[in-house]
Amino acid sequence: MPGPPVVDYRATSARPGWDTLPAALQHALAVALGTEIAEAGAVVGSGFTGGFAAPVRLADGRELFVKAAPDTLHAYGAYQREAEIVPQLPDVIRVPRIVATATTETEDTKWFAVASELIDGRMPSSPWTTEDFAAASTSCEVIAEALTPAPLTGLDAFVDDIANGWPIDLPERIRSGDRPLPTGFQPWLPGVLQELSDLIALYPEALAGDTALHNDLRPDNLLIDRSGTCWTVDWNWLALGPRWLDWASLLPIAQYDGIDTQAAIRSSPLTADVPADHLDCGAALIAAYMLDDLDTPPPPGCTPELRRHQRLYAWTFLDWLALRRGWPA
Repeated sequence: MPGPPVVDYRATSARPGWDTLPAALQHALAVALGTEIAEAGAVVGSGFTGGFAAPVRLADGRELFVKAAPDTLHAYGAYQREAEIVPQLPDVIRVPRIVATATTETEDTKWFAVASELIDGRMPSSPWTTEDFAAASTSCEVIAEALTPAPLTGLDAFVDDIANGWPIDLPERIRSGDRPLPTGFQPWLPGVLQELSDLIALYPEALAGDTALHNDLRPDNLLIDRSGTCWTVDWNWLALGPRWLDWASLLPIAQYDGIDTQAAIRSSPLTADVPADHLDCGAALIAAYMLDDLDTPPPPGCTPELRRHQRLYAWTFLDWLALRRGWPA
């Protein structure tokens, strides 16, 4: 049986260097920071976009992390959204704090930059260790407690986002022949498409909630610092949903790396009392999302590694469901 692709989340992006950013933006950021940027480090390799992202050292000795993008890239709006959200998060949540933002316009292009705290941290180990999994789990518990009910206003309900654009009908369309069966997956996938459809149909009840979700937790959005504390980054996809969903979205990849996630589910305060079908609904929905558009070019501004990430996640979420539901029969 084939397996999923190997994805090195430290090397999935294609980012420009500091010297390629408009001089006007560099100047605007220096003004916002109150001092010049003395040196920019190497851009990070994580993420799937072409936005600038790198550590910088300021003339006054401070070290920060800067992200910047033109309005021609998806990252432009994502960086703006994160700059709006992070200052509203409770202090108990470990997230790099925003230090300054800057905007400028060159010819017909708008630019946005955001500077935040620089965290001396790393992604979870690959494969995940029990220590890193525990750190990420603790972080998710803290986030869920602090964001239930959501202290932020104006967030959309996740179930509404699903209804208005997620490929909830993909398993049924594959069954009917309207969409091709994605290649390279588990041979038992055709036999569970009906059950996937049935699980996804539970989403209006299963995925309702009043917790503000990060809604995009994955290995490259987590940083483990030297003390073993887990920080979360890239807060730009928030939505209202069940308090367990952020943590549950990490479980399939952790299980793939050898973590006993079924035992963790039974002991976690986030999931101990959650109906099994609700957890499986979330996994089925994400599996369908990741199976969609696999053989098409990535969206403008995203790297081809995005599709490899989708394949890895679709595979691991399906495997996670297989363990829980006894697939194949």
